[in-house]
Amino acid sequence: MPHPPKSIHPLGDQITASDNVLPGTVEVETYAGKLQIEWDQDAAVTPLGQLPFFIQFLKLGGRFDPWIDDCPLSYQSNNAPEKIDVLGSLFLSILSGHKRYAHITNLMSDRVNSKLLGMNKVVSDDSARRALHKMDEDKGTRWLEDHLFSCYAPLLKTPWILDVDVTVKPLYGHQEEAKVGYNPQKPGRPSHTLHTYMIGNLRLVLKVEVQAGNQSHSNDSLPGLISLLNRIPAESKPEFVRGDIGWGTDNVMREMEEINQRYLFKLRKSKNVKELICKHHCLGEWGYINKEWEAKEDRLQLQGWEKARRVIVIRRRLCVEHLIGIEYQKEGQQNLAFVDGPEDLKAYEYSVLVTDLDEDLITLFYHYRDRADCENNFDEMKNQWGWGGYTTRSIKSCRLMAGMIALIYNWWNLYVRLALPDKHHEAITSRPLLLSGVGRLIKHSRQQKLIITSAHGDITKLKSAYTRLVTFFNELKAAAPQLSITECWSQILAKAMEKYEIKMSKECPAISPLPG
Repeated sequence: MPHPPKSIHPLGDQITASDNVLPGTVEVETYAGKLQIEWDQDAAVTPLGQLPFFIQFLKLGGRFDPWIDDCPLSYQSNNAPEKIDVLGSLFLSILSGHKRYAHITNLMSDRVNSKLLGMNKVVSDDSARRALHKMDEDKGTRWLEDHLFSCYAPLLKTPWILDVDVTVKPLYGHQEEAKVGYNPQKPGRPSHTLHTYMIGNLRLVLKVEVQAGNQSHSNDSLPGLISLLNRIPAESKPEFVRGDIGWGTDNVMREMEEINQRYLFKLRKSKNVKELICKHHCLGEWGYINKEWEAKEDRLQLQGWEKARRVIVIRRRLCVEHLIGIEYQKEGQQNLAFVDGPEDLKAYEYSVLVTDLDEDLITLFYHYRDRADCENNFDEMKNQWGWGGYTTRSIKSCRLMAGMIALIYNWWNLYVRLALPDKHHEAITSRPLLLSGVGRLIKHSRQQKLIITSAHGDITKLKSAYTRLVTFFNELKAAAPQLSITECWSQILAKAMEKYEIKMSKECPAISPLPG
């Protein structure tokens, strides 16, 4: 029996339906009746429908394009992603409030904003991590610090205060420089420390440094602070540097005095400081600051200090109408003791400030009280932005991401102030109002239209914000051809800071090069 001829072109494997293909149409039961559901994976939609306004803000201000062009990231392979795709993906991830690189996957279905940013695609989380690992750390640090400086430089012509502080970032893996140090929330947990320098009251980050968890002292921050101050031109330097008890040391104050930089710090309650408090408590003659606080001034030279310095002793009386309890530990057990005394018992809370400023006691008191805003800034940066996440084994990637988050945070902060100038709005309220919203892109006759559906309830506030934004952007676009990028950015900052009556100069302060 003859065999059938062999096929010259054999049949391929049988094509089977892929497991990951979504069904065409399904029917579900709801309380409003039956509902037909279909999936459209090719539709040009985005959950960040209001982002184009922010993109216009960055384009008119000349922020995004130079940031991409100056990045020291480079590839040799033809198959490597484009630089704008990597940085654009990180930009969208940070702006969306992500805390992990893996969350970048959520952006891959966005076929609107990636195109509006000039991107080809959203890269994978592995590509983003490898890009940071590939970047030279020194060049990357200079790149981010240069753009941070150009972001806030026009604001430095007006008197301002430099706030310094350190926050702790707990770690849960085997990260480089993960050391056990000062960690009040999670004692014994390895961590990194973020040494941060900010413009007081404006909530703008000047610089951030990521160091090991056991490097939380002001001596570890001091080199970065001196480097920042030396980089700022003389006419743009802060009125004074402000810090908590970690900064009230002779080493820090001596360095500030050598470069003629004024300061206002808080002192630890050491033995000699307590003796000073006791002396003035017995002398009386306190001056009232307000209904609660009193103050006196003196000169003090602690052991190890080279000279005596001006100190401000402030106190307030604790309300004795409430029951006062003292919690303490004894033999490993927590105990509580109540303060019992005569009916005329007076309890006081004391603090001591050290400064070389010439202002009166009331001004100094309120200057230091405003420093508490730093803690609000840290809370926002760690919980609503990415300072508490984006962790890798390499500390270099953590440092680059911390600087990148600070820069994008500054951009968004200034944009929100431009739209809503009355006060600072944290990301937890500004993102739902000015960023989130379903956007559907429609193309017809070579025109593009984005239809936005916002689910925010405060439509009045939203309408007011966009009326202000659109009006200002139209005015700026009309004048932009006659202005340089620096002048356009100064116009934007002037409008954003109208509440503070900050006047921008046409020229930005010249920046000094970083060492190396």
